[in-house]
Amino acid sequence: MKGDARKAAIAAYKDRTIATGVYALRFAGDDRVWVGGAKDLSGIENRQRFTMRTGGHPRRELQTAWKEHGEAAFSFEILETLDLPDDVTDFIRASRLDDRVAHWREALSATPV
Repeated sequence: MKGDARKAAIAAYKDRTIATGVYALRFAGDDRVWVGGAKDLSGIENRQRFTMRTGGHPRRELQTAWKEHGEAAFSFEILETLDLPDDVTDFIRASRLDDRVAHWREALSATPV
């Protein structure tokens, strides 16, 4: 990238809206569900899939199911996107996210990611 194009790309990256929310990984083999939260939902699916593909996921039960049944047996779903003002503090954002993750884990009888 040349100077102006690079500056424009950096500005666009800084100005992007960040979606905070709750997501689920569902296993088709049975009704197991893992629920987690992310400050930035845009990359969480790729991050989860990458860590499972490389065998480094911290949740052994999830990693084992992935290894035994393969990627096709799992689906990724965004359960809720939090509608928070842009000027909300990181502490409040994290607190609301934790509350919503707890709600969805209870509602779906899910395991933490």
